[in-house]
Amino acid sequence: MFEKLRKGLKGIVSKISNSGFTDKDLEPLLWDLQIQLISNDVSVEVAEKVCVEMKERLMGTNAPRFGDKSDVVRTALRESLEAVMDCNNKLNIFEKISQSKKDGEPFSVMFVGINGTGKTTTIAKFTHKLQEAGYSVVLASGDTYRAGAIEQLEEHGRRLGVRVIRHKYGSDAAAVGFDAVEHARAQGIDVVLIDTAGRMQTNRNLMDELQKVKRVVDPNFTIMILDSLIGNDATEQAMTFNDYIGFDAAILTKVDADAKGGSSLSVPYLTGKPVLYVGVGQDYDDLEPFDAQRFAEKLLAD
Repeated sequence: MFEKLRKGLKGIVSKISNSGFTDKDLEPLLWDLQIQLISNDVSVEVAEKVCVEMKERLMGTNAPRFGDKSDVVRTALRESLEAVMDCNNKLNIFEKISQSKKDGEPFSVMFVGINGTGKTTTIAKFTHKLQEAGYSVVLASGDTYRAGAIEQLEEHGRRLGVRVIRHKYGSDAAAVGFDAVEHARAQGIDVVLIDTAGRMQTNRNLMDELQKVKRVVDPNFTIMILDSLIGNDATEQAMTFNDYIGFDAAILTKVDADAKGGSSLSVPYLTGKPVLYVGVGQDYDDLEPFDAQRFAEKLLAD
């Protein structure tokens, strides 16, 4: 996971550790860091921010003139990476669900994203996580366009033992979501997870329809699903969806196959929304909480 980025950062730490911490010493090395980040799908704006953070930390450090400075450099880089990722990183969706249950209301979560990101599989993984925490779940098959989408969600529902609310293909996705919430309210079900049709952020008509689904259903929480393998395109998608639809947090999929990892840095900083989980495989258990500090430490681990 993120091997290319980890290798690049390790090289940068080594170079800076063997230099002074003056402005003149750091300038070419921080430029190398910026290029290294950009080549690993970190957006230019975020790469520049990391370098600014890094420079401030190093120039304010009383590091030994001679001897090993790698720990000082590694700490400065870790804190700089955390600074761009730590955007509302303490957001806890389970606390929100718990409060909603205490209030006697179902907690609805709408999932958005383009086709091919693993949205439906991620919904199934999150269902499993909710079940492990003791919550009851109903699924809403709001993808009424893609052939096989309803059946795919129903198969996950069968395996997980949860009901799927569905209408026929071509029907109004907003009505599906609304009916699922009403069903949950009537049956005392804790959480409603709403699948939606994947759509490109450049298709205005489909984005308008997604906006309608959100307006009608009025979900408690909206999650953006992003494919980490597509790099800067994932960041672009997140920014467009956030501007047009709005979401509360993101989940990055296929992270186990991602050698670069740039979207993990760029998405939180540029959207102001945290990464909630990362998908690391195909099994229902393969959904891990994302923690900025732990992620930064993993990137810089020997």
